[in-house]
Amino acid sequence: MFLMNTRTTPKGRVLISGASIAGPTLAYWLTRYGYAVTVVEKASAVRSGGYPIDVRGTALEVVKRMGILPRLRDAHIDLRRLTFLDANGSEVASVHPHAVTGGVEGRDLEVRRGDLTDALYTAVRDDVEFLFDGSIDTLDQSGGGVDVVFRGGGRRTFDMVFAADGMHSHTRALVFGPEEQFHRYLGYCFAVFPMRNTLGLSHETVMWNTPGRAAALYAVGEDEEVHAFLNFVQPEPPLEAFANPEAQRDLVAAVFANAGWEVPGMLAAMHEAEDVFFDGVSQIRMPRWSSGRVALAGDAAYAPSFLTGQGSSLALVGAYMLAGSLAGQDYSAGLAAYEAGTREFVAVNQGLVSEGGAALFPVTAQALEQRNDRLRKLSAMPPTEPRPAHSALTLPEFTPEARAGAGSAAQD
Repeated sequence: MFLMNTRTTPKGRVLISGASIAGPTLAYWLTRYGYAVTVVEKASAVRSGGYPIDVRGTALEVVKRMGILPRLRDAHIDLRRLTFLDANGSEVASVHPHAVTGGVEGRDLEVRRGDLTDALYTAVRDDVEFLFDGSIDTLDQSGGGVDVVFRGGGRRTFDMVFAADGMHSHTRALVFGPEEQFHRYLGYCFAVFPMRNTLGLSHETVMWNTPGRAAALYAVGEDEEVHAFLNFVQPEPPLEAFANPEAQRDLVAAVFANAGWEVPGMLAAMHEAEDVFFDGVSQIRMPRWSSGRVALAGDAAYAPSFLTGQGSSLALVGAYMLAGSLAGQDYSAGLAAYEAGTREFVAVNQGLVSEGGAALFPVTAQALEQRNDRLRKLSAMPPTEPRPAHSALTLPEFTPEARAGAGSAAQD
C-alpha cells in the first residue's frame, strides 16, 4: 500500500472505501468537520482519463464551496452539437446537447472524468491518508467501532466506515449482502472505448440508431482519439459476460453484426482496445443507506445509471450531505439526517429514467420514428429549460460544531 498524509484529530477516525468522486468529496468535508480520514483505493493511483461526465444543478454549488469550480470551468469540454443518424447514416437531426440533456448553457459543466477526480484529489491530498493498492477484506462492528482487516494484511479500528466504491461495491456487500437484492437492471448493456478520430469530429457527438441498437462517436475536442460508445437492448443481464472481457467483446460484436455506418470500424477498434468498459445499464435502489457505523454514498448507495446523466452530480451532493449531517451530532442521528435530507433528491433524479431518460435508445421502429420526430422539432428550437430534478435540493449550510457521542476508536 502507498501511504501519504496522515492527520489526527479528536473527533474520530473514519475510513472511506473508494477514491473516485464520492470518496474524495466526502473526505474533503469530513476533514473540515474535524475527522481524521483514511481513504483506501484498490487502484495504484487516482484514475486518470475516462469518458466525459456532467456536473449540473445542485452539484455545481458543492464544487463551488470546495473551491474547485474555476479549475473545472477551465476543463469544460463545451460540446456544441449532437447529430443523430438513421440506419443508412443519413442525418435525422442536429441539436444542441442541452436541448436533450436539460442542461444550462454557460453554467453546467462537462469535463473529462479524470479532470474531476484529479481536482478532488488535489483538494484533499494534504489532509487525508490515502492507501492505494488496497481494499477492505472484512468488517466487524461487534465492538465500540468498526474493526477492519485489509486485503494483503493490516488491521485497524475506525469510528465509522463509508463505502464509496461504486455500483458493484464490495464494501456494501460485506455489510448489506449481495448486490442482486439492490440492483435494478434497466434492459440495456453498453461498451465504451477509445478509437482513432477518423471522421475529424470536434466538440460533438454523432449517434447512429436502429431499433434496440445505438452507436456513437464522442469527440471532446480536436483530439486524434474519440470515445466510442455502443449501447444495445439486452432483456436479461448477461451475467456470464460481466467477468469475462472476451465474452463481452463477443457479445457486442454479435449484436452489431451487419450494422452500417461506422460500426464495423468501431467493432474492429473495440477488439484492439486495451481499455474497454462494459456493463449493464442499472440503478442501485436501497431501503436504507446505513447499518450501524457503516454508511454508503455515491453509486454504492444510489447509482442512477448513465441514462439520467446525474451519476457524478448525485455522488457530489450525497457526499456533501453525508459529511454535513454528521457535523454537530452523533453518528446515529447524523446518518438518519443524511437519509432524511437526501433521499428525495436521489429519488427524483433516479426517476428521470421513467420520465424518458431512455428515450434516446428506442427499442421498436415506431418508438424510433417518434423520437426522430421530436428531435426534428428540437432542432428548430433553443435548448429547453433546465430539468427541475437537477436542482431539486438546495444545499444547507453545515457548521463544524462539537460533535457529541462519537468517541475515538483505538487503532490496533
